[in-house]
Order: sequence, then structure tokens, then C-alpha cells
Amino acid sequence: MTDRALVVVRAGALTTVQDEGRPGHAHLGVPRSGALDAPAAALVNRLVGNRPGAAVLETTLNGCALRPRSAVTVAVGGAPCPVAVDGRPVAWGAPVRVPAGALLEVGAAVAGVRSYVAVRGGVAVEPVLGSRSTDLLSGLGPAPLTDGAVLPLGRPTGVPARVDVAPQPRPAAELVLRVTLGPRDDWFGPAALRAFTSRTYRVSAASNRIGLRTDGPALDRAGAGELPSEGMVLGAVQVPPDGRPVVFLADHPTTGGYPVIAVVRGADLPAAAQAVPGTPVRFVTAGRR
Repeated sequence: MTDRALVVVRAGALTTVQDEGRPGHAHLGVPRSGALDAPAAALVNRLVGNRPGAAVLETTLNGCALRPRSAVTVAVGGAPCPVAVDGRPVAWGAPVRVPAGALLEVGAAVAGVRSYVAVRGGVAVEPVLGSRSTDLLSGLGPAPLTDGAVLPLGRPTGVPARVDVAPQPRPAAELVLRVTLGPRDDWFGPAALRAFTSRTYRVSAASNRIGLRTDGPALDRAGAGELPSEGMVLGAVQVPPDGRPVVFLADHPTTGGYPVIAVVRGADLPAAAQAVPGTPVRFVTAGRR
């Protein structure tokens, strides 16, 4: 067949369709979703000539394998990983031509967590509330990829970038997250606030698209009591009963009842998306809400 589609040969640990997400629906209880490493997704789209918001594939840790039914131009970026076409190594971070029926293999990340696969024309699954993103919390959008699934592709509209390779930042050895304290930092005493902004945490293996969980010193509340549920924003640092901070990422719930000690600057969240379990994490105060 020569129709514009991708056949999923190997879905990998978790591969989802992502674009720029569906912001503006929090009042309906719908998370933002979208690519966790938005700059990486936008770059691979640019490399193949797509608009920045075209839908791409976001892989987790061990990549995926795809077979296009017609010749396509692809680019793989984000977490560095080996890329091959029919067993032959090809460039990572650059546009690559894949013939019809050839096997595109996106290997395991050698650094970082999430790699991004853009195909010229974009992944053209049916949009939901204006986005093609998979939302793991609400279940909106297409389901995570499974072996044998077929993904339709859109028609090319742009021209692939004329580059040999595009520079991309390597995942950081240490994650430094700038935070603005509040709105519920008053629920924690001076000792807890000092620990939060001076001690080193580590990325927990329990992290996912909903939140980056941390292991480290527990933050004790200043008093007893519970908050009523209130709105949550991207980057909110919520402190659950175990006292270990959780940084909310793209699929975060829109409301929550645990106190938010601070909010991470948006510019620092792509690095959080690429932090492997065990990565040191420091929260650096950049102001107060």
C-alpha cells in the first residue's frame, strides 16, 4: 500500500502522540497535556518542514519501531538515541528519508528519557478539544501506541530544514529548578523551607507524565489541617502527606488538595522531562508569589 500512514512494529515502553496540548480547558477538568519537552518537539517538526504544533511521537526510554507505507521524511530528537533504517545507522537530530516499507528503528535513549519522532505532514489522528495529544490522566486523545497500530499522516505543507544536524541540549547531569514560592508556602515552617531550597533531592523512579516525583528530605507542615481542593497549574510543586515534593507536568490534575509550596518556572520544565531516575534535583528560589 502507498497510503500515508505509519505501522507500529514495536510500540516501546510508552509511546504517545503529542502536540502543543489543549490548554484552556482546566475549568472542565481537562489537563493541558502535550509534549513534555516542547522545544525538542518543535525542533524535530522544524527539521521536517512541519509547523511547530504538528503532532509527533513521544517515546519513553526504549524508543519504538515504525514502518511507513509510503516514503516519508522523519527526524528524531530530544533524548539522544541510535536511529536506523533497515538496520543501517542514520542521523539523529537531522531530517532522514525513509523509503516505503522500510523499518525505522528508534533505539533506547543513551541520555535522558524522552525522544521525539516527527514525520513530514505530522501524525493526523483525530483531534479532541483541538489537540491530538494523548492525555494519560483523563484518557482523552489517542491511546498509547500498541504493536500493529496504524497512524495516519497529514499532507506535507512545508520544506524540510537544510541542515546536516541540529544542535540540541544534552540532558543535564543535575536538575536545577527555579521556583517562585507560594501560594501555600505558609503551610511550612522555616526549617522545611530551608530544606526545600538548600537540600538536594533525586528524581524518583515513580515519575511520569503527570508529575516528577522526588526522593529526599521530607517537608513537614507547620500545623495540622487540610486544604479544600483548589486549581493546579503546570509546574506546581505539591507536597503530599509523605513530604516529598512533586512537580506537576503536562498531564497533571487540574485541582488538588495538598499544599503547593512553590511553582517551577516554565522554562525549566523541559529539562525536568528528560531527567532520569536518580538525577540530583535542586530547587532554587527565584521570588515569591
